[in-house]
Amino acid sequence: MKFARIDQNPVARWWWTVDRWSLGALTVLIGFGMLMSFSASPAVAERLGYDPLHFVRHQLAMVPLALAIMFWVSLQSPRTIRRIGFIGFPIMLALLAMTFVIGVEIKGARRWINLPGFSLQPSEFIKPTFAVVAAWLFAEQKQRRSFPGNAISIALFLVLMAMLLKQPDLGMAVVVAAVWFGQFIMAGLRLYWVGAGAVAGIAGLFGAYVWLPHVASRINRFLDPAAGDSYQVNRALEAFANGGMWGRGPGEGTIKGVLPDAHADFVFAVTGEEFGMVVCVLLVGIFAFVVFRGFSRMLQESNLFVVLAASGLLIQFGLQTVINMASSLHLIPTKGMTLPFVSYGGSSMLALALGMGMMLALTRRRLSGTEL
Repeated sequence: MKFARIDQNPVARWWWTVDRWSLGALTVLIGFGMLMSFSASPAVAERLGYDPLHFVRHQLAMVPLALAIMFWVSLQSPRTIRRIGFIGFPIMLALLAMTFVIGVEIKGARRWINLPGFSLQPSEFIKPTFAVVAAWLFAEQKQRRSFPGNAISIALFLVLMAMLLKQPDLGMAVVVAAVWFGQFIMAGLRLYWVGAGAVAGIAGLFGAYVWLPHVASRINRFLDPAAGDSYQVNRALEAFANGGMWGRGPGEGTIKGVLPDAHADFVFAVTGEEFGMVVCVLLVGIFAFVVFRGFSRMLQESNLFVVLAASGLLIQFGLQTVINMASSLHLIPTKGMTLPFVSYGGSSMLALALGMGMMLALTRRRLSGTEL
């Protein structure tokens, strides 16, 4: 792509202002995700009685759409990103409520709505849109003391938490809560409220352990593998051991033939077996690069909304990565959460494309006086 710096068309301005290093890293992740789809999903598809390329075709169909969403959103101004958040959040909140009525139950949770040729998980899209909405509410209260931005944000957060826990989806609730709380702290939350929030979070996790049987089961299995079925975690650890330093080679892994979620939640384990520890470390480095590169772009940003929204999106991206990888390595209790752009999942890929498109738009270089 070659554009003159004086060219004023939107794509040319985007090319000279977007963070091309972050864009390149995200493109590498999407490309690697396509490779892992070809490697990990055929064995799962055959085990479920589908055509071997069933999941591959679904994933490949999502890739062009995800790239288009990320590109189009990254072209927008911060003001348009704010509008996308304010339009998208209530729509997805309504769809999240509909999962309790028409949602499809999978493994004891109602998180999906069946559409023609596609299963939509509204909570995936809640994450980026709520991060943008909360950022604006916090920033607006900071600028206008009479505006009840904090109170509105707290009310929306409590409603969202109640709905996510009812599904139930504790992992998603933890990510959304961590992002929202992090934004609140950056917006100037007083220290004693930070302490109170930390105590409330610990109490919430304890309550989930006491009142949500599936949460208690996962924690018990993490603390004592003999307490229940730890089949997937054991196979994941076996995959990493089989892969060693350099791996067995693309497509040569064997654990994916017996690992139920090899193409989704445990795709990192398949990566470890086929590509070894070296590629796993490189993959961790790419994810870390995206997060730290994004925060580095915020150092010279003066607009509070932009800082809070971009930071929230980056925390969300990084935390989801850590949860997926740590679950595969048995460092935390297992949680059904995708590895961004690498795991199979249409809703996850499109929502991540939306979130990272927002991040790229917010971290673009802007001259003073340009639209915010």
